[in-house]
Amino acid sequence: IYTDPQVPMQVEQNIYEMAEPTADSPFMITTNFSLTYFIVSGEVENSKVPSRLAVMDCEGLSVLTAWAAGKFTATKIAQYIKESGIEDKLSHKELILPGQVAILSGALEDKLEGWTITVGPREANAIPTFLKSKVS
Repeated sequence: IYTDPQVPMQVEQNIYEMAEPTADSPFMITTNFSLTYFIVSGEVENSKVPSRLAVMDCEGLSVLTAWAAGKFTATKIAQYIKESGIEDKLSHKELILPGQVAILSGALEDKLEGWTITVGPREANAIPTFLKSKVS
């Protein structure tokens, strides 16, 4: 299989459901860089906590790279969340933001009126413990 090294591997923008989430389940967001997606989704699945993971198209860039390039901003995240229709599936308005971009939390709360923005872990290996603490 050949892939162009100048084009990052990426997954489709979507809201992925893991372990049959309910309306009360945690809702997180990340970028569509394939390595980021597979690591984060793997840790969410390992937690065994039913969850939703919003994967936003950032041209296949990792969270920090996309943020630095202006592709993972509060404005763009808010637009994606509003257009996704996810509010109809949730009993809450809480979005868990990757810890590496905690700086976006204030601006994102301003742009997503009525939403609570929670800063999640900086590293994916802390996701299971974080999610278990959210539902206990």
